[in-house]
Amino acid sequence: MKLFQRAQRSLFGEILDWMLTPLLLLVPVSIGVTWLVAQGIANAPFDRALEYNVRALAKVVDVTPGREPFVLPPSAHEILRAHDADHIYFQLRNGDGQLLAGDRDVPQPNTDDVPTPGVVYLHTGDLHGQPVRVASLWIAGPTPESPPALLQLAETREKQSVLAGEIIKGVLLPQFAILPLAVLLIWLALVRGIKPLSVIEARIRERRPGDLSPLDESLVPLEVVPLVLSVNDLLSKLNDSIGTQKRFLADAAHQLKTPLAGLRMQADLAQREGANADELKQSLKQIGRASVRATHTVNQLLSLARAEGSGAAVARQPCDLAKLTIEVVREAVPRAIEKRIDLGYDGAEAGAPGVQLEGNATLLKELVRNLVDNAINYTPSMPGRPGVITARVLGDPFGRIIVLQVEDNGPGIPEHERELVFEPFYRVLGNEADGSGLGLPIVREIARQHHATVELEDAHPGQHPPGIRFSLRFDANGREET
Repeated sequence: MKLFQRAQRSLFGEILDWMLTPLLLLVPVSIGVTWLVAQGIANAPFDRALEYNVRALAKVVDVTPGREPFVLPPSAHEILRAHDADHIYFQLRNGDGQLLAGDRDVPQPNTDDVPTPGVVYLHTGDLHGQPVRVASLWIAGPTPESPPALLQLAETREKQSVLAGEIIKGVLLPQFAILPLAVLLIWLALVRGIKPLSVIEARIRERRPGDLSPLDESLVPLEVVPLVLSVNDLLSKLNDSIGTQKRFLADAAHQLKTPLAGLRMQADLAQREGANADELKQSLKQIGRASVRATHTVNQLLSLARAEGSGAAVARQPCDLAKLTIEVVREAVPRAIEKRIDLGYDGAEAGAPGVQLEGNATLLKELVRNLVDNAINYTPSMPGRPGVITARVLGDPFGRIIVLQVEDNGPGIPEHERELVFEPFYRVLGNEADGSGLGLPIVREIARQHHATVELEDAHPGQHPPGIRFSLRFDANGREET
């Protein structure tokens, strides 16, 4: 039962419904219970009077055989009547059930149990089309062997109905007068109770667009504190996100500024007067390198934005991590050969047991590609010490854990910088390798979306250079590892 139907749910309306609906449903229940109680209250005194009257009549009744039975005179009828609208009837039968005096149609008592002389039994019935209350009294015969005679006194129930009606009116009429007042008080209490929500709404509306400071939870009721704390948590996350975006945009602008400035400078050099063919060729070569760097930075920015923006909307399907890794390694072989780096794959074969997981194939391939590209960029290769990069996928069909590793024999990453390299645009100090500083942040974001953990360790402990090994542990079922 909805007292207040709205197109959109209202907290005020919901609470009002749940408070008023039971209240209004209890009204008919209260009327029924009051009627039953009033009937009991009205019957009790008249039953006692009826019992008293039948005992009084029993004292003047003579059931001795051969004697004239008692006849109730009209004046006695008037004395026994408790109300002008009621009628009284009596009946006297001997031990054999023969009518001795009174009205023949008075309802008979229940004779299933053996009656006890001197005890008054009360029951209800109909007499001449009217409900009556009957008091039955068995009178002992003149001898112990004589069956008891039955004396009954019946009375219509008009006065009980009148009294019950008066009791009901006296009880229910004040309730009907109080009910609208109760509804009004409930309404006012609700208005006052939800006022703190309106205060919070007003404070939020008054804020400036850039104000993300937390709300004061000490000024709201205890029940609203969890909501305010949740809003504050959301504001804190939003503030951190906006701060990260601002830093990201600033760093991106800075990173793009360098290749764009180089492009403009080389274009100016190519256009200067007196430039010969070799100088022009060198300028064009520098322009090409700067454009490639700018394109790579833009692509990495797009990949990071795509990885961060996909979130819970990542489409997951069964993926063969070994197959994806082998494809990435094959695609990177020409670039590795150009830098004279030995790039290879050493691990489970495609389609082998234990290398399948639930994930997004495009993002997983982007993850592997960034790890391999990062290794190619930062692994030097010399005739006496060629660069070696190895990618591998290790499957564990029993533990349902898949491990992806990419290691090299390059200079490695100091321990104090191993967490910093996952920050956008961070570059290891003292390294002049060409890169945008976005590959590893992309790796971490894609790994987070696939509930994978990333670990860094020396690939060749005790050697110099030690190299670096990236290890990613995936749960094949897509659950987060504990």
